[in-house]
Amino acid sequence: MRKAAIFWDNDGVLVDTEVLYYEANRQVLAGLGVELTVEQFRELYMKETIGGWHLAGLSPAAMEEKRSERNRLYSELLRTRAFAVSGAAEVLEALSGRLTTGVVTSSRRDHFDLIHARTGFSRFFEFVVSCDDVRNTKPDPEPYLRALELSSRSPAECVAVEDSERGLAAAKAAGLECWVIPTALTRDGDFRAADRVLSAIAEIPALLVVG
Repeated sequence: MRKAAIFWDNDGVLVDTEVLYYEANRQVLAGLGVELTVEQFRELYMKETIGGWHLAGLSPAAMEEKRSERNRLYSELLRTRAFAVSGAAEVLEALSGRLTTGVVTSSRRDHFDLIHARTGFSRFFEFVVSCDDVRNTKPDPEPYLRALELSSRSPAECVAVEDSERGLAAAKAAGLECWVIPTALTRDGDFRAADRVLSAIAEIPALLVVG
Protein backbone atom coordinates (compact mmCIF):
# COMPACT_ATOMS: atom_id res chain seq x y z
CA MET A 1 0.00 0.00 0.00
CA ARG A 2 1.78 3.12 -1.20
CA LYS A 3 1.01 6.34 0.65
CA ALA A 4 2.73 9.70 0.45
CA ALA A 5 1.49 11.17 3.74
CA ILE A 6 0.38 10.05 7.17
CA PHE A 7 -1.75 12.15 9.51
CA TRP A 8 -1.53 11.17 13.16
CA ASP A 9 -4.08 11.86 15.82
CA ASN A 10 -2.14 12.75 18.96
CA ASP A 11 -3.89 11.89 22.23
CA GLY A 12 -4.44 8.15 22.45
CA VAL A 13 -2.32 7.37 19.37
CA LEU A 14 1.12 8.87 19.96
CA VAL A 15 0.71 9.69 23.65
CA ASP A 16 -1.42 8.16 26.38
CA THR A 17 -2.75 11.47 27.66
CA GLU A 18 -6.50 10.88 27.59
CA VAL A 19 -6.30 9.21 31.01
CA LEU A 20 -4.62 12.37 32.36
CA TYR A 21 -7.33 14.55 30.83
CA TYR A 22 -9.91 12.36 32.52
CA GLU A 23 -8.10 12.73 35.83
CA ALA A 24 -7.97 16.53 35.55
CA ASN A 25 -11.69 16.72 34.79
CA ARG A 26 -12.52 14.19 37.52
CA GLN A 27 -10.64 16.15 40.17
CA VAL A 28 -12.21 19.51 39.31
CA LEU A 29 -15.72 18.07 39.17
CA ALA A 30 -15.13 16.21 42.44
CA GLY A 31 -14.46 19.59 44.04
CA LEU A 32 -17.95 20.57 42.91
CA GLY A 33 -19.50 17.46 44.43
CA VAL A 34 -19.84 15.60 41.12
CA GLU A 35 -18.36 12.13 40.56
CA LEU A 36 -17.24 11.76 36.95
CA THR A 37 -17.03 8.06 36.14
CA VAL A 38 -14.90 6.54 33.40
CA GLU A 39 -18.10 5.54 31.62
CA GLN A 40 -19.37 9.12 31.70
CA PHE A 41 -16.03 10.39 30.44
CA ARG A 42 -16.15 7.98 27.51
CA GLU A 43 -19.65 9.11 26.58
CA LEU A 44 -19.46 12.85 27.27
CA TYR A 45 -15.87 13.56 26.26
CA MET A 46 -14.77 10.78 23.89
CA LYS A 47 -18.02 10.29 21.95
CA GLU A 48 -20.36 13.25 22.31
CA THR A 49 -17.57 15.81 22.95
CA ILE A 50 -19.89 17.95 25.07
CA GLY A 51 -17.90 17.74 28.31
CA GLY A 52 -19.25 17.33 31.81
CA TRP A 53 -19.68 20.82 33.22
CA HIS A 54 -23.45 20.63 32.89
CA LEU A 55 -23.37 17.90 35.54
CA ALA A 56 -22.49 20.58 38.10
CA GLY A 57 -25.14 23.08 36.93
CA LEU A 58 -22.61 25.88 36.54
CA SER A 59 -23.26 29.35 35.17
CA PRO A 60 -21.30 30.27 32.01
CA ALA A 61 -18.86 32.40 34.05
CA ALA A 62 -18.31 29.67 36.64
CA MET A 63 -17.92 27.11 33.88
CA GLU A 64 -15.14 29.13 32.27
CA GLU A 65 -13.38 29.48 35.62
CA LYS A 66 -13.52 25.73 36.23
CA ARG A 67 -12.41 24.99 32.69
CA SER A 68 -9.32 27.15 33.30
CA GLU A 69 -8.69 25.31 36.56
CA ARG A 70 -8.96 22.00 34.69
CA ASN A 71 -6.51 23.17 32.04
CA ARG A 72 -3.98 24.22 34.68
CA LEU A 73 -4.29 20.86 36.43
CA TYR A 74 -3.98 18.99 33.14
CA SER A 75 -0.84 20.96 32.30
CA GLU A 76 0.65 20.02 35.65
CA LEU A 77 -0.10 16.34 35.05
CA LEU A 78 1.55 16.62 31.63
CA ARG A 79 4.68 18.00 33.30
CA THR A 80 4.94 15.21 35.86
CA ARG A 81 3.57 11.97 34.37
CA ALA A 82 4.95 9.58 31.75
CA PHE A 83 2.70 9.23 28.70
CA ALA A 84 4.53 8.32 25.46
CA VAL A 85 2.88 5.34 23.77
CA SER A 86 5.15 2.31 23.63
CA GLY A 87 6.65 1.98 20.15
CA ALA A 88 5.63 5.46 18.96
CA ALA A 89 9.17 6.86 18.87
CA GLU A 90 10.42 3.89 16.88
CA VAL A 91 7.59 4.12 14.35
CA LEU A 92 8.04 7.85 13.84
CA GLU A 93 11.78 7.32 13.37
CA ALA A 94 11.21 4.51 10.87
CA LEU A 95 8.88 6.67 8.75
CA SER A 96 10.85 9.90 9.10
CA GLY A 97 11.78 11.41 5.74
CA ARG A 98 9.81 8.79 3.84
CA LEU A 99 6.32 10.27 4.08
CA THR A 100 4.87 13.70 4.69
CA THR A 101 4.00 13.54 8.39
CA GLY A 102 1.45 15.71 10.14
CA VAL A 103 -0.57 15.69 13.33
CA VAL A 104 -4.29 16.45 13.43
CA THR A 105 -5.44 16.93 17.01
CA SER A 106 -8.36 18.39 18.93
CA SER A 107 -5.95 19.44 21.68
CA ARG A 108 -5.07 23.03 22.48
CA ARG A 109 -1.75 24.05 20.97
CA ASP A 110 -0.23 24.91 24.37
CA HIS A 111 -1.00 21.42 25.68
CA PHE A 112 0.33 19.87 22.47
CA ASP A 113 3.58 21.83 22.74
CA LEU A 114 3.95 20.87 26.41
CA ILE A 115 3.47 17.21 25.58
CA HIS A 116 6.06 17.13 22.82
CA ALA A 117 8.58 19.27 24.63
CA ARG A 118 8.83 16.13 26.76
CA THR A 119 8.61 13.44 24.06
CA GLY A 120 10.85 15.13 21.51
CA PHE A 121 8.49 13.95 18.76
CA SER A 122 8.03 17.41 17.22
CA ARG A 123 11.10 16.92 15.03
CA PHE A 124 9.13 14.30 13.09
CA PHE A 125 6.15 16.56 12.27
CA GLU A 126 6.07 18.74 9.17
CA PHE A 127 2.90 20.44 10.38
CA VAL A 128 0.35 20.35 13.18
CA VAL A 129 -3.36 21.14 13.01
CA SER A 130 -4.69 21.82 16.52
CA CYS A 131 -8.08 23.04 17.73
CA ASP A 132 -6.64 26.57 17.64
CA ASP A 133 -6.17 26.32 13.86
CA VAL A 134 -9.76 25.50 12.86
CA ARG A 135 -13.28 26.70 13.55
CA ASN A 136 -14.73 23.20 13.82
CA THR A 137 -13.04 20.25 15.50
CA LYS A 138 -13.55 16.50 15.06
CA PRO A 139 -15.92 14.89 14.13
CA ASP A 140 -16.13 17.74 11.61
CA PRO A 141 -13.79 17.06 8.65
CA GLU A 142 -12.29 20.58 8.75
CA PRO A 143 -9.08 19.58 10.61
CA TYR A 144 -8.31 16.87 8.07
CA LEU A 145 -9.21 19.08 5.12
CA ARG A 146 -6.72 21.59 6.51
CA ALA A 147 -4.11 18.81 6.76
CA LEU A 148 -4.68 17.96 3.10
CA GLU A 149 -4.07 21.60 2.18
CA LEU A 150 -0.87 21.75 4.22
CA SER A 151 0.45 18.49 2.81
CA SER A 152 -0.42 19.37 -0.81
CA ARG A 153 -1.61 15.78 -1.21
CA SER A 154 -4.82 14.22 -2.46
CA PRO A 155 -6.93 12.12 -0.06
CA ALA A 156 -5.97 8.94 -1.94
CA GLU A 157 -2.30 9.57 -1.14
CA CYS A 158 -2.88 9.88 2.61
CA VAL A 159 -3.82 7.76 5.60
CA ALA A 160 -5.08 8.97 8.98
CA VAL A 161 -4.44 7.13 12.24
CA GLU A 162 -7.06 7.56 14.95
CA ASP A 163 -8.26 6.02 18.21
CA SER A 164 -11.82 7.32 18.52
CA GLU A 165 -15.17 7.32 16.75
CA ARG A 166 -15.14 11.08 16.34
CA GLY A 167 -11.66 11.01 14.80
CA LEU A 168 -12.67 8.23 12.45
CA ALA A 169 -15.77 10.17 11.41
CA ALA A 170 -13.70 13.28 10.71
CA ALA A 171 -11.15 11.42 8.60
CA LYS A 172 -13.72 9.54 6.55
CA ALA A 173 -15.75 12.72 5.95
CA ALA A 174 -12.58 14.27 4.51
CA GLY A 175 -12.27 11.35 2.09
CA LEU A 176 -9.32 9.72 3.85
CA GLU A 177 -8.41 6.14 4.50
CA CYS A 178 -8.39 5.73 8.27
CA TRP A 179 -6.76 3.16 10.52
CA VAL A 180 -7.90 2.94 14.13
CA ILE A 181 -5.93 1.82 17.18
CA PRO A 182 -8.50 1.55 20.01
CA THR A 183 -7.42 2.39 23.54
CA ALA A 184 -8.82 1.39 26.92
CA LEU A 185 -11.07 4.47 26.74
CA THR A 186 -12.28 3.92 23.17
CA ARG A 187 -12.29 0.15 22.64
CA ASP A 188 -16.09 -0.04 22.95
CA GLY A 189 -16.49 2.28 19.97
CA ASP A 190 -18.09 1.50 16.62
CA PHE A 191 -15.20 1.26 14.18
CA ARG A 192 -16.95 -0.53 11.33
CA ALA A 193 -16.16 2.40 9.03
CA ALA A 194 -12.41 2.03 9.64
CA ASP A 195 -10.25 0.69 6.83
CA ARG A 196 -8.20 -1.18 9.40
CA VAL A 197 -8.43 -1.73 13.14
CA LEU A 198 -4.98 -2.32 14.62
CA SER A 199 -3.82 -3.51 18.01
CA ALA A 200 -0.63 -1.42 18.25
CA ILE A 201 1.17 1.45 16.55
CA ALA A 202 4.10 -0.88 15.82
CA GLU A 203 2.02 -2.58 13.11
CA ILE A 204 1.94 0.51 10.90
CA PRO A 205 5.33 0.55 9.09
CA ALA A 206 4.80 -2.95 7.71
CA LEU A 207 1.44 -1.87 6.25
CA LEU A 208 2.96 1.02 4.30
CA VAL A 209 4.95 0.77 1.09
CA VAL A 210 7.13 3.87 1.09
CA GLY A 211 9.79 4.87 -1.39
